[in-house]
Amino acid sequence: MEAKRSLGQRWEASRPTKTALFWSCAVCVVATIVVGFTWGGWTTGGTARSMAREAALTSRNELAAAVCVDRFEAAGDAPAQLVALKALGSWDRGSFVEKGGWAAMPDEVDPGKGAARLCADKLAALEPPAADAKTAR
Repeated sequence: MEAKRSLGQRWEASRPTKTALFWSCAVCVVATIVVGFTWGGWTTGGTARSMAREAALTSRNELAAAVCVDRFEAAGDAPAQLVALKALGSWDRGSFVEKGGWAAMPDEVDPGKGAARLCADKLAALEPPAADAKTAR
C-alpha cells in the first residue's frame, strides 16, 4: 500500500499535456481580462474618449455658468430680473437666461443649452439682495 503523497509531491509528479497547458493559459488570460474590465477600472479607447469629451463639456459649461452669473449680477436691473427668473418654472429658466444674453460667451453667438440651464440653476439658488431693507429705513 502506497503512503499518501503530499500536494507538492503530486504537483512534482504531474506532467500536463500541451493541450491542458494551452487551455490553462487561455482561461487565465480570459479571467484576467474579465476581472480587469469589471473590477479593475480598465476602459477601451472609445470609452476613454467619450469620458474625456464629457468632462471637457462639463467644465466648459461650469465656466460659462460662472461668467453668466457674474454678468447677470453686474446688470443694472439684476434684482428685478432675479425676481422674474425665480417666478418662472425650472424648465423655462434656461431659455430666459439665453434670451437675456447673459449665457453667451464672448467668442460665441449661441450659448450652450447646458451652460444656460446651469447658470439659471445657480441664479435661482441666489438670495434676493437686501437692498430693499436699506431703502425701507
